[in-house]
Amino acid sequence: MTSPQLTYYNMNARVVAFSSTRQGGCSTGNYAAFNVNAYCGDSDEHIAQNRASLCRLLGIGTERLVMPHQVHGCEVRRVDGPPSEPIEGADAVMTNVGGLCIGVSTADCIPILLYDEAHHAACAVHAGWRGTVQRIAERAVEAMHRDYGTEACRLQAVIGPGISLDSFEVGDEVYDQFAAAGFDMAAISRHDAKWHIDLPECNRRQLMAVGVPAAHIQSVGICTYRHHDRYFSARRLGIQSGRILTGILLK
Repeated sequence: MTSPQLTYYNMNARVVAFSSTRQGGCSTGNYAAFNVNAYCGDSDEHIAQNRASLCRLLGIGTERLVMPHQVHGCEVRRVDGPPSEPIEGADAVMTNVGGLCIGVSTADCIPILLYDEAHHAACAVHAGWRGTVQRIAERAVEAMHRDYGTEACRLQAVIGPGISLDSFEVGDEVYDQFAAAGFDMAAISRHDAKWHIDLPECNRRQLMAVGVPAAHIQSVGICTYRHHDRYFSARRLGIQSGRILTGILLK
């Protein structure tokens, strides 16, 4: 088994920030080859081997890889050390503890990483369309300010691989929820045969709305639906398939 192939982000010399690709693991079928998510139907043995391989690459013990069991909500959970039990019901995790790698799982949803150099604190956010409507990106910045004293104007952010405007076709009921939540629909949507919504842009605008400078936000522009050969896409592969891990390790 080869080491996982990661897409790295240049956020700061004091962190390792990345998204996993499908390459470099031992999982098979629609989980091939690198999946570390335990809630999507993959083999426990393959998940364990892939996690061990990733942690060797990062130079940490497997207990220091922290991933929540996400529920498409908007809860942000603070992590102060290796958890003694699974983190249930959170869609964002944050820490200021060195040697911990926090991450979220996605397969078309939008992963967001936040880093506050002044307080050496980080947050990993899972923003699906439901979480985006509930403004989880804004809530994450607010949680970091509350717990660590983070100032939004000093944050660095990465918006990782996720489904693009062109590929994210939705029904009227989804469009209506965004409109009801007060988003600028002219800026984040388009109508072809059906509505399309730009989730990366919607989350970028949320970060800017709470004070993160546009110049501090990297949006990688990788569409998982189009590039399902390299990144997992639930819309392409089905729900019973692997997940991307987007994580940040504080050195």
